[in-house]
Amino acid sequence: MSSLFDFDARPDAYAVMGNPIAHSKSPRIHTLFAEQTAQRIEYTAILVDPGGFDQAVGNFAAAGGKGLNVTVPFKREAWEFVDERSDRAEHAGAVNTVKIEKNGRLFGDNTDGIGLVTDLTDNQGWTLGGRRLLLLGAGGAARGVLGPLLEQAPAHLYIANRTPDRAVDLIEEFSGRAAGTDSLDGGGFEHLSGQTFDVVINATAASLAGEALPLPDGILAPEAKCYDMMYGAEPTAFMRWAMEAGAGQVADGLGMLVEQAAESFYLWRGVRPQTQPVIAQLRAEL
Repeated sequence: MSSLFDFDARPDAYAVMGNPIAHSKSPRIHTLFAEQTAQRIEYTAILVDPGGFDQAVGNFAAAGGKGLNVTVPFKREAWEFVDERSDRAEHAGAVNTVKIEKNGRLFGDNTDGIGLVTDLTDNQGWTLGGRRLLLLGAGGAARGVLGPLLEQAPAHLYIANRTPDRAVDLIEEFSGRAAGTDSLDGGGFEHLSGQTFDVVINATAASLAGEALPLPDGILAPEAKCYDMMYGAEPTAFMRWAMEAGAGQVADGLGMLVEQAAESFYLWRGVRPQTQPVIAQLRAEL
């Protein structure tokens, strides 16, 4: 028999903010995490108009929200807006996770890089330490993962970008963090001729448009591994190039998406969900 007093407190509120946002898998991922770990949360997707990010976060926090994920195009705005940043967010120049503290202060983190490295090393079983790495792209996605990649102490890391100056700028900024890496270098795609790499990571958005990158022949070492930070139901244009070029292993970024979300969930809830069943569930739903 129920009474007026048989009620539960509201679930803790979390959300992802971006524009566009309808495509986001974050609500699905965090709902699966919550079911798995018996956490009472409510996770929604919020479309934010350009110029409206600060107000949207303020409104969410004022309504009792506990945390946010932030996606394109607001990661830099989030970095500027939060009260405190983790070291990895500081170096990434972007925030994708916000924890709203009890005193109302906003703590910003960036879980993209650790999400990528965890997927590469734990899920794919790839070794990054002592290997020659090629990172394609010098935009926000590359910047967000560069620090955690360097922490794996690759023998060499080369950043290639359509605009070589942007790659050089990124190298200069991160050169002091390349301890254990013999060389950190970069330039245009045309500068890749004559080099070979053990691991190639695509951090460009070319796959979203189905575009192939202008990569020269012969850059893959024997049994090289190729990873696209994008993902889809079918292999991306970059993955198809890698298979045709003789890569030993090829993977997409669905695991990275789930791993970076798991890191956010852990920051908020202090509980680390199992990612493998969630990756498998999302893969089946693509």
